[in-house]
Amino acid sequence: MAIVENLEKLSNVCGVAGREQEVGALTKKLLKPYVDEIKEDKLGNIIGIKKGKQNVPRVMLAAHMDEIGLLVKTISKEGFLQFTKIGGIDDRVLMAQKVIVYTEKGPLHGIIGSKPPHIQKEDERKRVMAWDELFIDIGAENQEEVKKMGVKIGDPVGFDIKFAQIGKNIVIGKAFDDRAACAIMIETMKRLEKTECTVFAVGTVQEEVGLRGAITAAYGIDPDVGIAIDVTVAGDTPGVKEVDAPIKLGKGPSISISDAGLLSHPKVLRLLVDAAEENKIPYQLETGLAGSTDAARISLTKEGVPCGVISIPTRYIHSPTSLLSLKDAENAVKLTVAALKKIPKYF
Repeated sequence: MAIVENLEKLSNVCGVAGREQEVGALTKKLLKPYVDEIKEDKLGNIIGIKKGKQNVPRVMLAAHMDEIGLLVKTISKEGFLQFTKIGGIDDRVLMAQKVIVYTEKGPLHGIIGSKPPHIQKEDERKRVMAWDELFIDIGAENQEEVKKMGVKIGDPVGFDIKFAQIGKNIVIGKAFDDRAACAIMIETMKRLEKTECTVFAVGTVQEEVGLRGAITAAYGIDPDVGIAIDVTVAGDTPGVKEVDAPIKLGKGPSISISDAGLLSHPKVLRLLVDAAEENKIPYQLETGLAGSTDAARISLTKEGVPCGVISIPTRYIHSPTSLLSLKDAENAVKLTVAALKKIPKYF
């Protein structure tokens, strides 16, 4: 299955927000065979263009390439790396994680360390160790050795996670937020043989730090319709109330009605629901999620752009490892292709 192959490739490369060059190059390579033109803008967004007829809607698909991660902040005289967080990371998931420091000389493996629990005071053991109390150990003896290894302030640090298929249709890996959507967007362009619309398939940068790439990309494209492809919280795990997170793994992609940054445009919402129902594609409706997607910024471009969101239910997002269903990914491709073909009837 092309989706899982591309997802594995995409999830295994570095793309910490602001340092998306490696994943951008791979996205460009994977997308290029299925578009008429491909380019990279000044901020680093990858834009693949499939040309349609004149005087038909210009559609922007957006899937962000960046991931949460860390940046080297300081190097101690003893040879340990202090870091800062990039994107929303829960401090509880950081301790003892294997990481990769990406330097100009190549990647270095390390581990996030802390004061050992054996010598912590009672009050220290009862609380979560904050990120600024932690450090990265790359096995260096001192600061000078760290520098000889090629580490510099500002080097990106990603989680060292191996992609794996753990069930018939379940995969786990790094940065599914939002490499899953990148893989879905690439597969969509592959299957979209012809379309009346001109479709701009955009791998955006810096979504995790403020939806920044979507702002500049949308301004340059000036789309008539926007669809963001992203992941969403799968709430079907112990301890999660359905009212807080009703979306379930394996029940189809989510179509967003509202989130913290977007009220989906009624025409786009109708388009996505009709495309799903007419093609018997399972889907879920979602409203009230605290996060947001690139669609929030695309919708505010120039005079405004009608936007919607297709999301893949994913467990453990914004942590080192995530989990999703390939059935949901496949149905997200089917839904996106079906919606793109119907757009001229709605706009």
